[in-house]
Amino acid sequence: MGKLIVTEFLTLDGVAQAPGGREEDQEQGFEHGGWQAPLMDAAAGAAIFDNARGMDALLLGRRTYDIFAGYWPQAPDGPFTELLNRVPKYVASRTLSEPLEWRNSSLLDGEVADAVAQLKQRHEAIHVIGSLDLTQTLLRHRLIDRLELWFHPLALGSGKRVFATGTVPTAFRLLDATPYASGSVLLAYALAGTPTYGTIGA
Repeated sequence: MGKLIVTEFLTLDGVAQAPGGREEDQEQGFEHGGWQAPLMDAAAGAAIFDNARGMDALLLGRRTYDIFAGYWPQAPDGPFTELLNRVPKYVASRTLSEPLEWRNSSLLDGEVADAVAQLKQRHEAIHVIGSLDLTQTLLRHRLIDRLELWFHPLALGSGKRVFATGTVPTAFRLLDATPYASGSVLLAYALAGTPTYGTIGA
């Protein structure tokens, strides 16, 4: 059984919209595109690539797929470009249709939960990047094996969030915690069932 690894880049108030570029995603009037770029350093970039190079498939939601497909096929040559253009890419969408333009891309067939469970039978390491709506679906069906959250020392106040309305109550177990000189912190979690409750001091 393969592993499903989700990576999200977010601010301290949970915003994950358009970290990589000014015009990446301006939906709902978002004005803060590219907020992650000033906080990237060589160590963080190396860690992101080191994690990504273990993937043998990439799973994306429609909006993230559109953003990636508009950039990576024409991106400057480099190991990350080669990796993303080479690996099989699967897209969860009810609006796109085959054939997809980005090389090695195909649509998931049927319900997302069933299709992802089948992908985990065929691939060793399926990565999800961004794809916030899809991430909510994967959390709801408890399909995520490792959730990597890159927290950055910013608060934006508005924008799409990783844990949005509809998030199901979930407990997590910390796997790793790595700080970076920029003030960013990578926290990696595994799902650990549902929350338990009590009273402090009882």
